[in-house]
Amino acid sequence: MSKRASSSSNSSPVKKKRAKIQENQSQLDHFFSSPKAKPSNGGIPGSVQHPEFVQGNSTRLGSPLPPILLDKKEPEVIDVDSFCLEEPISHAPSKKSSGANTLLLKSSPTKKDSSNGESILGKVSKPSDILVFLPLDVDPLVYKPEHQASRPGHAPFALLTNALMALSQTRSRIAIINILTNFLRTIILKHPSSLLASVYLLSNCLGPSFIPIELGLGSSILSRSLQQISGLSAASLRQLYNSTGDPGDVAYAAKSNIRTLIPHAPLTVPYVYESMLKIARCKGQGAAKDKQKIVERLLLAALGEEVRYLTRMLCQNLRVGAVRTSILTALARAFVLTPPPSGNYHAQQSALESDLLQTSKDTTPEAEEQASPSKRTKKYPAAQQALLFSFKEAEALVKQVYVKHPSYDQIIPALLDQGLDRLAERVPLTVGIPLHPMLGSPTRSLEEIYTRLGDLPFSAEFKYDGQRAQIHASRLAEGKSVTKIFSRHLEDMTSKYPDIIGLVETVFNESPTLHSFIMDSEIVAIDPVSGTIKSFQELSGRARKDVNLKDVRIAVCIFAFDLMYLNGEPLLDRSFRQRRDLLRQSFPVRRSQESSMLLAQFDFVKNCESDEGKSAIEDFMLSAVENRCEGLMIKLLDQPDSTELKGEKQSRLKSLPSTYEPDVRTSGWLKLKKDYMDGMGDSMDLIPVGAWHGNGRKAQWWSPVLLAVWDPEAGRPVALCKCMSGFTDSFYTSMKEHYSTGSDNCSTQRKWDCEFGGFVPDVYFRPHEVWEIRGADSITESPVSVAAKGLAAPSRGLSLRFPRFIRVREDKNIETASTPAFLLGLWAAQQGRAAIPGNDDGDLVDIHSDHSDLDYLSEEDEDL
Repeated sequence: MSKRASSSSNSSPVKKKRAKIQENQSQLDHFFSSPKAKPSNGGIPGSVQHPEFVQGNSTRLGSPLPPILLDKKEPEVIDVDSFCLEEPISHAPSKKSSGANTLLLKSSPTKKDSSNGESILGKVSKPSDILVFLPLDVDPLVYKPEHQASRPGHAPFALLTNALMALSQTRSRIAIINILTNFLRTIILKHPSSLLASVYLLSNCLGPSFIPIELGLGSSILSRSLQQISGLSAASLRQLYNSTGDPGDVAYAAKSNIRTLIPHAPLTVPYVYESMLKIARCKGQGAAKDKQKIVERLLLAALGEEVRYLTRMLCQNLRVGAVRTSILTALARAFVLTPPPSGNYHAQQSALESDLLQTSKDTTPEAEEQASPSKRTKKYPAAQQALLFSFKEAEALVKQVYVKHPSYDQIIPALLDQGLDRLAERVPLTVGIPLHPMLGSPTRSLEEIYTRLGDLPFSAEFKYDGQRAQIHASRLAEGKSVTKIFSRHLEDMTSKYPDIIGLVETVFNESPTLHSFIMDSEIVAIDPVSGTIKSFQELSGRARKDVNLKDVRIAVCIFAFDLMYLNGEPLLDRSFRQRRDLLRQSFPVRRSQESSMLLAQFDFVKNCESDEGKSAIEDFMLSAVENRCEGLMIKLLDQPDSTELKGEKQSRLKSLPSTYEPDVRTSGWLKLKKDYMDGMGDSMDLIPVGAWHGNGRKAQWWSPVLLAVWDPEAGRPVALCKCMSGFTDSFYTSMKEHYSTGSDNCSTQRKWDCEFGGFVPDVYFRPHEVWEIRGADSITESPVSVAAKGLAAPSRGLSLRFPRFIRVREDKNIETASTPAFLLGLWAAQQGRAAIPGNDDGDLVDIHSDHSDLDYLSEEDEDL
């Protein structure tokens, strides 16, 4: 099992091997450019390392932390012009052991607050204090959160660092979930008030995706902060960065040389989170200096490995592989094993723990070795089976709640209040908080659609080439209305469409019975007079935010196709036919014949019913192409009755829901694009991750370009194929400017975390764009590509033959690009085999899919 190094080598504080960096974070290639501010001493102290962190098993160290007082004045930045540097001391060798880990705090007492004898952040540990962390990478059944070292009050940041270090050393999905589960159990039991901040920091974000919180921390601020506290010159920091490729490693090496005259109190999780929020709130004149002061306070208070992971958080580049699915799974399991703290906590757990401990004794390796060969197969007794069932239910519940209400701000307090009990009722679908949109499965032809759906009634709809939008609106008591518009990625784009806000206000004024709604729609650019549909590129010409109504030059029309909420009632569990009927009854069509930009137009998607016959559907497909649409969406109208069926037929009908399933790709919605019907069965959304120098006429450009799929389990791109067709000269020119050598987006060395397999490009791209690619031939096995390796062939991956560039998908980010599972499904369909299910629009799995019971208790790790 591959491990990631998490500390410096013994001989030097600088890593010789370039560290990988998560592709979906900002790469600070100019991280340590020379800022205006000069270091206080301008010198380069000797290479010295702090011995705070005594390395042990997968966990490391921490420090005892009492409660912090966030409402008090924060400590001022300490002048570090002179430091008491000790003689060089190397780290102890990193060894795998079964023991716990300790942190010796070699610091003198700090200044105390005159009112209560505590420092601003908490009491500073005495030199003799030793905090021992239990390993987190153990089976949650044997982990005891009450035995984990800590102090009353807020969670120590050292405990979070301990978990991050353990996560960085493994790529096993089971190990990752176990570490997260055990860490969250500790927080729930000992520091419940720190749970929300812990989850956000683990998620590498500061809030929900629909609330735009930008840290806005430039490379120059981080560089000046490190120069100020370490005394290193800008050139020295730059040299460290060129050697490691990771700002966290640079900060660790720079801070390891420093001993402050007046030690800071240990960091806590809430303090770090609140400090990052303060950085995001710094605006206006002097904001850079204010941000730098906050960063300096954090770095001065951090010890050992805390510096590395704190810096990565500030760069929003955590690199530990804790994707959203893993966090939600661990959160659900943590609340199963450790309900919210209460007086009867131990009584609630005693029976379960007793049964599980007895089960563990009965299934030890020694007992199995002595058993007869016929009984050596691992079995799960009743207590473990019950636990597995509880895990499965809890995970489905938490994920269902999250996709309908994706905000930890409400989910975490609800879990801490009453646990998992009635969570869906306490955190319901809410106007103003976007839900994850339902997804459609690709199909190759109308014949395949009829094969999948059989005689079930369906509706074929135009698939417009626009921007998918989720419109939330409610009428306030005083007669005013509030409107929010969210993208398919749940980003708030309300300020981009003032003409839609005006339309919603008009609808409310004309419909006294309408109070609130959530609508799924497509925003399309149109000619305001003729109503002719325009291309997506013209829609992209609108400004992205803070648009004034008078400045609107591109008219739009809302083509509504679904209704998820109406007048206080969620409609997700109703059939598509019922939701569509309510949509058309509640909203009138508004198609203006005047050349006015003040209000957006409103219409329903054009559709054709299956009862009109197959020839009518074929003609409707041709009409969609003529009207500049992408193709058709096929939607099941009614929920099929599977109660009288058994086995495979019942399972197949259950995969054909007509209900609205957030963030799930089912056969209830099928998409048939015009590109699917020519050559390969589907277009793919791929990520450019590298390129080669062009030859001949293309010598001044990048050609070919290396493309990758997105692996949601590993949290990184996986190289798939080269592409060199479909590009225009103007696109080549703009691409070369965007990916210029030495810029933040292009490097001659591997700086971004990506699995390249046998591909060795001349330059590497920062993964941040998504391109739509269509294959002119087929998907084939490849000895070079590692995409879906081992799934289609034992030692080979899959690759796309003759790929052709279609367009840049500005409406997608890399985490919603096509996945290996999607690629494998296309390959299986091409081979005439059963399709392999997969979700290629995010890292949440299908909440209706069955999870193997062995996924949790298996003895063998699943390396990603």
